[in-house]
Formats: sequence, C-alpha cells, structure tokens
Amino acid sequence: MPATRPHSESAAPELSLSSLFWIFFRIACTSFGGFMAMISVVENVVVERKKLLTHQAMLDGISLASMLPGPVAVNVCTYVGYRLRGRAGALVAATAAILPAFVLVVALSAAYFRWGQIPAVSKLFMGFIPAVTAVIVAAAWNMSRKSLTGLREEAIAIAAFAALLGIGGFYSTLGIILGAGVIGWLLFRTGPGPATQPPPDKKPAAPGTPLNVNALLLGTAPMVQIPWWSVDPAILMKLGAVFAGMSVMLFGGGYVFIPMIQEIVVTNHKWVTTQEFVDGIALGQITPGPILVSAAFIGLKVAGLAGATVATIAIFAPPAVLMVVASHAFERLQRSSAIQAALRGVRPAVIGMIFAAAVVVGQTAVPVWYSIALFAVALYALIRFRVEAVWIIPAAGAAGWWLY
Repeated sequence: MPATRPHSESAAPELSLSSLFWIFFRIACTSFGGFMAMISVVENVVVERKKLLTHQAMLDGISLASMLPGPVAVNVCTYVGYRLRGRAGALVAATAAILPAFVLVVALSAAYFRWGQIPAVSKLFMGFIPAVTAVIVAAAWNMSRKSLTGLREEAIAIAAFAALLGIGGFYSTLGIILGAGVIGWLLFRTGPGPATQPPPDKKPAAPGTPLNVNALLLGTAPMVQIPWWSVDPAILMKLGAVFAGMSVMLFGGGYVFIPMIQEIVVTNHKWVTTQEFVDGIALGQITPGPILVSAAFIGLKVAGLAGATVATIAIFAPPAVLMVVASHAFERLQRSSAIQAALRGVRPAVIGMIFAAAVVVGQTAVPVWYSIALFAVALYALIRFRVEAVWIIPAAGAAGWWLY
C-alpha cells in the first residue's frame, strides 16, 4: 500500500522526497549541541521559514515524542517527514537526519582507532554552544508568540519552566506533560480552542550533563585493527538484536541511555573498553546530530563498516517505526474535543520546557564576555533578520575558533 500524506496537511506545499532529504540533511549538518538544538533548527526551517507545518503541529509532535522511546530529535524528524510525505517521508527525513553524523563518527572513529587521538576541535565546539542556545531561545520565542494567547497559557509555560529547572530528569518531563494535559482538559474543555494539526512527535526530556569533550581530545587509545570489510552474519545479527532491543527501552534522551549502553556493550559483551566507550560517546557529542550515533563507533570496532551500519540502523529504526504508528493514531485522536483541550494545556508546557532547555545548554558555555556576545548576535540575527540557523551555527563555530 503506497505511503500517503496525512490529509490534515493537504494545504501545505507538496515537497519532493529529494527536497525533503536535502532539508533534513542540511539541518543535520549543523545541529550541534544535543537533541534540543536539532529540534529548534527543525522548527526554524520547517515552521518559520518554509511554513510547511504550524507551530501547533510542531508542539504536538514534540509533546508526543517525550512519551515514546527512542532518540527525541530523530523521532521529531520522523514525525515531520510523516506529516509532509507519509511513511516514505518519515524514512527519508530520519535517514537524512542521521547520515551526516554517521559519516563523521565513522571517519573520526577510524582516526581514533588508528592514531589514538582526535584532532583538536574544542575551540570550534566552544563557539557552537552560545549559538545553539540562541537557536533554542529563538525557537521557543517564535512558538510562544503564536501559542501563549492568554494568562492561563502563560502560567502553564512558567510553571513548566520552573519545574523542569528545579527538578529535571525524564520523570519530571513526563509528569509535566501529563499534568499539563490534565490542566488543559480542565481549563479548556468547554472552549473551542485553536485549530489543531494531527500527528505525533515527542518532546525533549531535560538535557543531561554534557561530557567533557577535552577528555576525548587529550586522551589516547591503543591502536586497534578494524575489520573494515569483513561481513560476519552471526555477529551482525547479534549487534542488530542488542541495539534494537536497547532502543525500545530508551526513555528520556540519549544521556539517560548511556549507563544502559555501557552496561551491555562494556560489561556484558566486552565489545569496547570503558575508556573506548567514553571516547565513543564524546565523539557522538562533538559531531552534529543525535548522540546515539555513537553506536556506529561500537559497531565499527566489532564488525567494521557493516557493523557500524547495522548498529546505527538498529538503534534508530524501531523507535522511528513506533513514532510513525503513533503519529497515525494521534491524527484520529486529535479530532476529539477533550484531546484538543488537553493539547491546549500541553503546548504552553512544552514551550516552557524549551526555554528551560536553553538555560541548561547555555550554562555549559565558557563564562567569558564573548560567549554572551556570540549569543546576543546569534539571537538578534535569528529573530530580527530571520537568518537560517544552518548559517548561524557554523559562523559561531568559526568565531569560537578565533576567539577562544
């Protein structure tokens, strides 16, 4: 049965699959700084610039994403692709969102296992952080102008912001969303509410504490012979089964997932050493896109390029499939007036949590005046001149290389 585009988005301009791929490929190439950064860039491009989805549709997707397993950012991309071009669009968007990070991680992993260290990129990364913070703030600001239409919505957003900063963690994120849904149902169920846009996406859990990138940049590892071109069906099946099994138990974002991966791949299977695991996670952080692309690092050491490919597909594919299924069901549920009322409570809570994510990310910036200057210039360019985030972040990285 051919993949169809959800009827609710029929008014949006039709995109070819190649154009959809290029949009998400460009986004993925510049999405440094964690899942919230990628989601904010997606919002900037898809909602603000190209008008392919509404702010409400994007917020609905982010909200759903936080209640499903898997990497939040990739599932958001899957959701947007599904909304625009059905199942084929979901596949294309998710692939494009992962591909740049996969290629970079494989290349850097090869250098790591060959020479035991990675060329210094810490100054570049220092410049990214203020710009990423600006991208997140701009995304939250643009969403708030359209969705915070009264004192009740503003109160929900402020409460969610305070709760996430004060408590943090996946369970508080889930509790905020569920609580906001109940409040929305109580407050808005008798009102008509704004028009809604269907399918799902999941919302970012509170960002975890970033890893120390310098630990990777200064570290060393013994030379390892990578079985680049070997194809061992047994080990590939084992890699696929292990990573696919872990993927459906991932709730709360990649950083929450790290201890589980370490227990399985280091302690149980002994595929990598503890030091190699830490360095592999750091590689996932200094490359754009989702941190769970570090699975490619592990797969590469175990079974070469085929292993890197299988491990990457296995860690991302099952949650993406669940996301598509949930998106389809969500379209039907949204027609209920009770669900619409609940979503009116959830949307401002999501905005509050996005502002909280900006605070958390901003706290990791180097505490010097030019970090503030980079943030201010980036935010002004995004809001006043509507410069694309895909240009802001590389420019900030170049400035960081010079300033820091």
